[in-house]
Amino acid sequence: MSVRGWLRTLARFTAPPPEGSSQAVQPPSAGVLPGGSAIVREMVEKATTPDGARAALDEYDQALRALAGKGRVRYRAGLLEEAQQALQRIEISPSLGTSVKILQELFTDCADVIMRGMLVGGERPAVLIFLDGLVAEDRLELSILTPLTQGPAPAGAPIDLVKWLEGVALAAKETLPIQTIGQVVEAVLVGDSVLLMDGVGQGLVLSTRFWPQRAIEEPISEANIRGPRDGFIETLRTNTMLIRRRVKSPHMKFEHAVIGRRTRTDVAIAYVKGITSPALLAEVRSRLGRVDIDVLLDSGMLEEFIEDQPFSPFPLMMSTERPDRVVAGVLSGQVAVLVDGSPTVLLLPVTFWHFMKAGEDYYNRFWMGTLVLWLRFLFLILSLLGPSLYVAITSFHQEMIPTNLLLSIAAAREGIPFPVLIEALIMEVFFEALREAGIRLPRQIGQAVSIVGALVIGEAAVRAGLVSAPVVIIVAATGIASFTIPQYQMGLTFRLLRFPIMLAAGFLGLFGIMVALVALLVHLCGLRSFGVPYLQPIAPLDFAGLKDTLVRAPLWLMGKRPGLLDTVNSQRQSPRLKPGPPGGGSA
Repeated sequence: MSVRGWLRTLARFTAPPPEGSSQAVQPPSAGVLPGGSAIVREMVEKATTPDGARAALDEYDQALRALAGKGRVRYRAGLLEEAQQALQRIEISPSLGTSVKILQELFTDCADVIMRGMLVGGERPAVLIFLDGLVAEDRLELSILTPLTQGPAPAGAPIDLVKWLEGVALAAKETLPIQTIGQVVEAVLVGDSVLLMDGVGQGLVLSTRFWPQRAIEEPISEANIRGPRDGFIETLRTNTMLIRRRVKSPHMKFEHAVIGRRTRTDVAIAYVKGITSPALLAEVRSRLGRVDIDVLLDSGMLEEFIEDQPFSPFPLMMSTERPDRVVAGVLSGQVAVLVDGSPTVLLLPVTFWHFMKAGEDYYNRFWMGTLVLWLRFLFLILSLLGPSLYVAITSFHQEMIPTNLLLSIAAAREGIPFPVLIEALIMEVFFEALREAGIRLPRQIGQAVSIVGALVIGEAAVRAGLVSAPVVIIVAATGIASFTIPQYQMGLTFRLLRFPIMLAAGFLGLFGIMVALVALLVHLCGLRSFGVPYLQPIAPLDFAGLKDTLVRAPLWLMGKRPGLLDTVNSQRQSPRLKPGPPGGGSA
């Protein structure tokens, strides 16, 4: 609902009554709120608004007017907070009609908000407020409405709603008494139902949250041959369950936060007490507490507000959809940040070497894990420098090429109208366009378009004499090499860096490549992820950490957690776990 719509609604309600008239509030027009029964309409017609509620709504009205500011909606942090605090000062009135009237005015033009009137026990008027589509209808009907309407009516005053509901065996999973209209609004908007009863100056939140969710399945971007096949989804509670089922310990903690003044997005901080550094945890809480935005839809939006150096092309937090990777991280001393509505979890702090590892490396034998890790480093260099080296050597350093190969390249380039640099840039841009098109198109079409497009365009360009065959081979090899990087974020970074290094090679040859690499290395040495050096344990050097950086050491050798995280308890396992044949003899 727009700010202007809120103002029009509240203006009708907060306007002073004409002289000589009573304080009775005029009921809204018919059909304003779906589900309004005759009981609700009768209560609204008799509703009056206490002075305290009217003053709070006036304050709410003023805050929204200031937020709107002469027809242009401008974000001013304090104003929306003042408006929300004004709602928290409106107490639930013992007069059911007054509370219902205020809620109807607040939810005007909200067709999905239902107010269902009833007679509890056939005697006492009550209203159940809920959001259509976000509640479990079977639970609402069988566990709430049926016991309320068929059970005995509460007698006497005042009434303790919680104790009375226990007497009628209301089978709601959670019940929470609330005192203000603001609490009613918050509860309804997250999918709970709120019960208001005539003669009772409080409400009761009943847990009826339910929304459709997709099945738990393997993440497409992080597929493994060996290892768990489940992945996070868009529901926060399901994601915390996937972590909890792997870490069956009370030391596994999930701290709750709410970010986004409009979206009110739930955020969870996951860590293991007794392992995670208290200083790291305090820094995470501090950075999340400073985030003051209107909308939070994905963890990627949150990442931009809490990273150390926002202008760096390198990712300073790891995003993953694999629960096993998150569990391994938090048990090593990292902190995970989960955002409701996002299947991607943030792990922090991280180093450059975290992005070169896949979870599958630790599920296979360490020899194979080390070999695959070295292959990734090799192809990482190729994906970054392949086209640049070709451009530099063929343009400035032909003497480095063997004679036969030089003659082949010269024959292939005969008749090509573009310099080597322009030729390589054209092919790189087309290759990136094909890769992006393959991602954005539907899956069945995208694979065919990317493969057929690369073959057809490459072959046609060579036959037409626009590019040479060696450039097509180099660009294709570079693209394949970039796919070996396990983390998509890091792959994007090297795809971006390839172009400036290629330009440096085209203008300055190998000297330009060296200048670009030195600048890149200096930048990497200066990066921090929540205070942790990005190249540790290489820079600064830590010999103990090298066994899980440049190689994948056997698991029975990794008895301690990484020293870079400054964990409270560094011991991971017993130091004497090396397997051997029976009797302790050597194989």
